[in-house]
Amino acid sequence: MTLDTALPTIHEEALDVWGGRLTMRVKVAGAGAPLLYLHPAAGLAWDPFLSHLAERYTVYAPEFPGTSVGDPYAIHAVDELSDVVLIYEEVIRRLGLVRPVLVGQSFGGMLAAELAAYFPALPEKLVLLAPIGLWRDDAPVANWIATPPDQLPALLFHDPAGAAAQLMLKLPEDPEAARAATAGLVWAFGCTGKFTWPIPDRGLRNRLHRVTASTLIVWGRQDRLIPVSYADEFAVLITDSRVVVIDDCGHIPQVEQFEQTVAAVDAFLHGELR
Repeated sequence: MTLDTALPTIHEEALDVWGGRLTMRVKVAGAGAPLLYLHPAAGLAWDPFLSHLAERYTVYAPEFPGTSVGDPYAIHAVDELSDVVLIYEEVIRRLGLVRPVLVGQSFGGMLAAELAAYFPALPEKLVLLAPIGLWRDDAPVANWIATPPDQLPALLFHDPAGAAAQLMLKLPEDPEAARAATAGLVWAFGCTGKFTWPIPDRGLRNRLHRVTASTLIVWGRQDRLIPVSYADEFAVLITDSRVVVIDDCGHIPQVEQFEQTVAAVDAFLHGELR
């Protein structure tokens, strides 16, 4: 299990949803039982973690409205967080997925938790990787949108100079391509930030008791964006849950500590983690 896991064959499905007002693009790879992956605020990047999951599952990875190339204004069709949840549930039905595993990272973790709370019978299992969605005044969540770009690595990674962080944050060498990538990141932050700020709390705390799926919560001990204390907050609110805290790790455990993260996720999905 390494970060150079081979890239699988990926194809894309385009689904017209939300009364025809929105086209959702979904990346699909792998074979096996269905697994829906919900990406973080920066947009979808097919990384070694997804490639690893695709070795055992058919992975479906929707792009959040407005983050798909060539369709930036799709976000204007979505007004409320409840709309987002209903749109994703419609995508799941349109794809024909029956009790998929739900996996979400950060902003995507919040969406996965919302889906499991709105529709308790929908997921087979739930994996939350450092999800946002809760707020405590004594442990505020950092505002990644307002963070200057040169300070983002230190916010996201325990070791921002490490190889995993550098690989993930590396921009294209061509200046024009680098500018386009930066603009895409800013736009993705804006699209997802519409449903999180000024405080990333939209009442999820009041809904988490509805989650009945067996849940794994994974957190980096040195997470500077969302303090690790939130892992226990989620665990208290989700009845059938367990927490894995990974040392020497920031906000993106599946990148910074790939092997430890996939070991925990695999053990949970295979019924070996109690």
